[in-house]
Amino acid sequence: MCDYSLHGVANRPAKIGDKLVSTNFINSFTRGFTEVSEPKVAVCLMPGTELAFEHDVEVDHIFRRLMPRFGFGKTGQRVARFRQVNLDRPDTHHDALEFPNGKIVLVTRLRAGQRATVLQLPATVKPHVHGEPALTSLQPHSPATSTPIA
Repeated sequence: MCDYSLHGVANRPAKIGDKLVSTNFINSFTRGFTEVSEPKVAVCLMPGTELAFEHDVEVDHIFRRLMPRFGFGKTGQRVARFRQVNLDRPDTHHDALEFPNGKIVLVTRLRAGQRATVLQLPATVKPHVHGEPALTSLQPHSPATSTPIA
C-alpha cells in the first residue's frame, strides 16, 4: 500500500523482481519507493512484501552527516519485510519496514536513493478449490533467495 500522503501521486502495485529506489516525491512530504525506470510513479507494497537492499539500510538521523564515523542512522540490515503500523491513527505515516532483528522503521525515514529488489510478495487468498489450500504464495519461499523475518 502507499502511505496516505502518496495518494495524489501516480502509483502501481509492486511486482516480484522490481528494482526499487527510496525517493522523495514532488508535492508530497513523505518518502516511498519508485521503480528505477519510472521515477515519478510510486510503487505500492502490500504488507508482507519482502525486500533485499543493495547495501545496509540507512535512515535519516540528525547526527548522520555531522559524525559519519559513528554510524548514526545505519541499521546493519539488508533485508526487510514491509508492514503497516499506527493504523489506529489516521493522519500519520503507516508504511514501515521490519528487519530480522525486530526493529521497525517508517519508510518515510529511509535515506533517499537506497536501492532494493522485491524478493517475494505476500500470500494471497484465492477462491478455494476442492483439494487445494485456501492460501497460496505468489512466489515460492526459497531460503536461497530470501531470508525470512521472524
